Amino acid sequence: MPTKDQLLVRVHAASLNPVDLLIAGGHLPPAAPDLPAIPGLDFAGIVEAVGEAVTGFAVGDAVYGCAGGVKGRPGTFADYIAPEAALVAHKPRTLSMREAAAMPLVGITAWDGLVDRAALRADETVLIHGVTGGVSHAAIQIARSRGARVFATASSPEKAETARALGAVPIAYRTVPVADYVRDHTGGAGFDVVYDTVGGDVFEQSAQATRLYGRLVSCAAWQGHDLVPVLGHSLTLIGIFMLLPMLTGQGTARHGQILAALAALADTGALRPLLAERRFSLNEVGDAYALQAGGTAVGKIVIDIA
Repeated sequence: MPTKDQLLVRVHAASLNPVDLLIAGGHLPPAAPDLPAIPGLDFAGIVEAVGEAVTGFAVGDAVYGCAGGVKGRPGTFADYIAPEAALVAHKPRTLSMREAAAMPLVGITAWDGLVDRAALRADETVLIHGVTGGVSHAAIQIARSRGARVFATASSPEKAETARALGAVPIAYRTVPVADYVRDHTGGAGFDVVYDTVGGDVFEQSAQATRLYGRLVSCAAWQGHDLVPVLGHSLTLIGIFMLLPMLTGQGTARHGQILAALAALADTGALRPLLAERRFSLNEVGDAYALQAGGTAVGKIVIDIA
């Protein structure tokens, strides 16, 4: 049974994220659970029991969230999970369980960076690095919903078409130098907000593409980086580590609030997750990890559980 602040949820679907691979590979020690452990961060399912102190949820509610798979929290690749109610929201009515399970981590990461931290405004220009990655495809749609003019880097003609379908202007960043696409799309001034979801060399490129006194957001800059472009443009640098509330206990309620906002956005038709074509069952999680590690999946990898 759940504790007073928890829900007991029968998991119907869960999704895989790149950070799951980092945790499994020992590359993110602060988040690594003690072994043996149940992995998995995101889920969607049905409430089967409600803690005595919980309000706003009832048995039978369809819910979703990112609530496990890190230190001290059993993961979502399981039949049941008992998350804190603060980390959970009602599932978007217009999305399936599989679609809802694909949204929490990437949606919160995108929303936190663009809305809560960068305070993106209507008519601002925003550059999202990537198109088909989980955070990037959510960020494009969230930025569009805020009235921003959205651009996205794409590494192939197929991904450029995906960018257009999501409402972004594609940029062929592998063949077009940063200075050239900044000139072509911003008159040389730079983008108001740039979101780096890739890391590596893309972080420095992102700084070069951001206007003077602009905002540079990154959820992927885990390596050592040259900060000269950041200082040279006097940028506001915003780092996003979405797992912090689960690891520290601070800010958990905000995650539930963001999930509610994402659900409302999805139910207007303005936010839709991009899912990988291949489906996996709970006993095929190893194959799902292999596909994620291979880097060839387009969209979020979802595990069917119930």
